Amino acid sequence: MGKLKDFFWPRLCSVAAIGINLPMPAGIVRSSSPVTLLGAGRVSPALVKAALKHAPTLVAADGGANMAARLGLSPLAVIGDMDSVLPQVRAALPAGAAIEVSDQDTTDFEKCLARIEAPFLLGAGFTGARIDHALAVMNALVRHRGPPCLILSDADVIFAARGEVALPLRAGTRVSLFPMAPVRGRSEGLRWPIAGLAFAPDSRIGTSNMATGPVRMEFDGPGMLVILPRALLRQAIAASVRG
Repeated sequence: MGKLKDFFWPRLCSVAAIGINLPMPAGIVRSSSPVTLLGAGRVSPALVKAALKHAPTLVAADGGANMAARLGLSPLAVIGDMDSVLPQVRAALPAGAAIEVSDQDTTDFEKCLARIEAPFLLGAGFTGARIDHALAVMNALVRHRGPPCLILSDADVIFAARGEVALPLRAGTRVSLFPMAPVRGRSEGLRWPIAGLAFAPDSRIGTSNMATGPVRMEFDGPGMLVILPRALLRQAIAASVRG
């Protein structure tokens, strides 16, 4: 664990030194660099390392602060109702880093999405053992209108389609589509084109489609999740930010 801390800590300190201002007005976290959002679900140190490589500012969602502490990391901020943060972890946070939001009508993930301003977010620790929590995260992804947010698991990267989605993929790459609302679209470069299909969570879905080469997709509204192999994180980020 010491080696992991030695890897992360200088990078986090350098990020904090390039223009992230505290205290944060009105409970808003503003970062000029992308943000890794750490949840309380099971997550490997390797996955956190991969996220921080692309999004070097660390923010924790409530109990994600406990995970950060176990990894020897100090988040810029912790956002949530604070019901899962261990007392000793909260006591060790810098002044102003804990942003307590008592609202019980939104999840801690939603509280974070509403209070982070950054080029994009990478979420890790949101696809663990509790399927209800994971579904709530996917629901929030398609409703979110702020900075693009991508969710990472050991196997996948997941993001909500916005506008045109352009992906420079190789033939044979898995491209799964899962609708969280009724939505239609059109595509180029998929083995099974989607034009003319009515997608909905309780009817047609699009898991395990396949690229025949570079892929372009566009949808008639929000609601579609795109799921790719995690090895394609860089391409997924580029598609999300363009969208």
